[in-house]
Order: sequence, then structure tokens, then C-alpha cells
Amino acid sequence: MGADELVELATQTAYAGTDGFMVGGSTDLSLEKVDSAVDAIKEITHLPVILFPTHASSVSGRADAIFFMSLLNSESRQFLVGEQIASARWVQQTGLEPLSMAYLVIAPGMAAGRVGQAQPLPRDDSDLVVSHALAGQYLGMKYIYLEAGSGALEPVPDAIISAVKNATEVTLIVGGGIRTPLAASKAVAAGADIIVTGTLVETSDRLKEDISLLIKSIHS
Repeated sequence: MGADELVELATQTAYAGTDGFMVGGSTDLSLEKVDSAVDAIKEITHLPVILFPTHASSVSGRADAIFFMSLLNSESRQFLVGEQIASARWVQQTGLEPLSMAYLVIAPGMAAGRVGQAQPLPRDDSDLVVSHALAGQYLGMKYIYLEAGSGALEPVPDAIISAVKNATEVTLIVGGGIRTPLAASKAVAAGADIIVTGTLVETSDRLKEDISLLIKSIHS
């Protein structure tokens, strides 16, 4: 995504009423690209910019905060704790606010599952997802992110969202496959505290209108 396109997307989503921006994703972005993205967003809005990194090498000191996360259903030590160890001193030095998060990839998982070497949690096994979420909470994490994967055909099932919300006492984030106001409002009704709309941003032909409707449905 070019700088001009990023500025346009950020401008439209800020105007529509978004609460903040996540910068990062499953692709291996360079630090230069992340720095540029953060700078571009901050030029047009005072909304918080939170890093969502895959690798320690792309942690920008120019953001406001970082989701300091562990992919709890990864089979790789790298994504459980390795990247976190590699970035910890830099996070301290830059003054980024670390937001501890348990990251759970739900089937199908898409690129997030492939890159993170995760075994996606089944969509029909709420007990298993809750066990992972509680493990994250008991390890001291303040956020839980249920991720179906950007571009997923279906979002995280409402039953899983409700089960995790009822069992935990931390902030619940839900993302992946949320394309419509109805899908967003259902996720919020099920218990989501924060909705991530990357799929909509990536695919919408009328972003400002779609994001505005989606945000209204969340806040209503």
C-alpha cells in the first residue's frame, strides 16, 4: 500500500469515527515501512496508533503503544515468546506502552495462522478456546484477541465470543472476516469490546460509508 493510499484510508476511517489504528499484520513489514505508516497516520489524526507486529525488527518507536502479544496456539517458540524477548529492550527504550495480549487464531486463520505457525482453534470447540483465553488471563495478559484471519469468509462465531467473554475479565478484541455492520454488531452483542475491521478496509469500494455504518452499529 502506497503512502497516498494509506493517508486516504486513514483520513476516511478517522472521519467515519474509528477509535484508533493498528499498524502491522501477518506480512513481514520493514521498519522503514512501519515508520512511514505511523508517521502518515499521525499527520492526519490524533487518534492512538498501536503496533501489531509480527517480528521484533518492525517495532517502530513512533507509535503510541504496542500489542505485546503471544500467539498462544502457535507451535513455534518464536511466536510464543521469541519475538517478544527480541523486542523487549527496544520497547522499554522507546517508551512505547506495552499492552499485553493473548493472541488466539481461530479457524480458518488465513495468513495469521500460516505465518504464526499456529494450529487454528476449531470454530465449534468453545471450551478449548476458553481454556486458551483463561491461560492468557492467568499469565497476566490484559487483552485477548480472537482472530479468524484477515480475509476470512466468516468471522469468529458468536458462541465463541460469548463463551470467552463470560469466562474472562479482560478486554476482548475480535477481528477477521468482519465485512458488514451486521457482523460487527453481532460480535459486539456477543461480547466483543473492540472490533478490528481490516477485512473491510482492504476490500470496500466505498470505505467511508461502510466504515461509518459499521461504527454506528457498534456504538448503537
